[in-house]
Amino acid sequence: MWIRPIPKAVSQQYPIITQSPLPYLHNSVKRTITKARLSAMEAAGSDSDGREFKNAQEMWREQIGDEGDDPKKIQWYREGVAYWEGVEASVDGVLGGFGQVNDADIKGSEAFLNSLLHERFGDGGRNQHLVALDCGSGIGRITKNLLIRYFNEVDLLEPVSHFLDAARENLSQEHFVASDVHKATNFYCVPLQEFTPEAGRYNVIWIQWCIGHLTDDDFISFFKRAKVGLKPGGFFILKENIARNGFVLDNEDRSITRSDLYFKDLFRQCGLHLYKMKDQKGLPEELFAVKMYALTTEVPKKVHKTRSKVQANRPGIIK
Repeated sequence: MWIRPIPKAVSQQYPIITQSPLPYLHNSVKRTITKARLSAMEAAGSDSDGREFKNAQEMWREQIGDEGDDPKKIQWYREGVAYWEGVEASVDGVLGGFGQVNDADIKGSEAFLNSLLHERFGDGGRNQHLVALDCGSGIGRITKNLLIRYFNEVDLLEPVSHFLDAARENLSQEHFVASDVHKATNFYCVPLQEFTPEAGRYNVIWIQWCIGHLTDDDFISFFKRAKVGLKPGGFFILKENIARNGFVLDNEDRSITRSDLYFKDLFRQCGLHLYKMKDQKGLPEELFAVKMYALTTEVPKKVHKTRSKVQANRPGIIK
């Protein structure tokens, strides 16, 4: 639902934490560094005005109170939805004024999805009835340009009512050439933190540019609930902005941009396993970096390369 330029106040505040191999270090040193990496949420962060926080706990304590004080937490989510209620229901609107990145975004997502479908389903799922959930679907941009071409059914989940109304219209037969075997099925006007999927319905749950609105506790509880919605062999795809280190709190739309290490710490707490990841290419330099994560509930049998040579015969991007 959102893509963000790096705030000028925080663009170069923190050093980059590398994740290179550690082959020449003594085992005790490796263990110390590994432990430090697992404590990514202890890293310093800042907000969009440049104010610094010692760690995520300090930031969350200020934003939602100790143990998630209900009134403050409700206000956090209310303000986030209110921000998007004032945004135009268009590609440029849901992409934060960067509508020009749509083609690069869809191209990168399609390459990632295509490789995963072939790795996970053998024939790319062509002989299966595939179902996807588009979380934070906005106006149906990703469903229309990508998911509906690969999945027989797509459900859309979006808390902003005028975005979901636009998605219904954009995906209606009057405005979009669909078919009986590839269609948008359900439109849920429900926020992520309150949604529980139907058990065993989805092959893929796609979550893009929306998970930053969830607090850490709700991030974890969402994925734990959402696991139930996956079919055997199903998986999550999370595509998100990435902070260079720690986190960046956006005071305007009430969201948090997390670092790669921060995300991986949360994945571990969710009981999820990183199957594959890839960087999004072709975005303007002033934007946050974007990563795609494929997450499974089972331990991957092997480490997969991030680039696939599989080329599927699929129709082009719908504009």
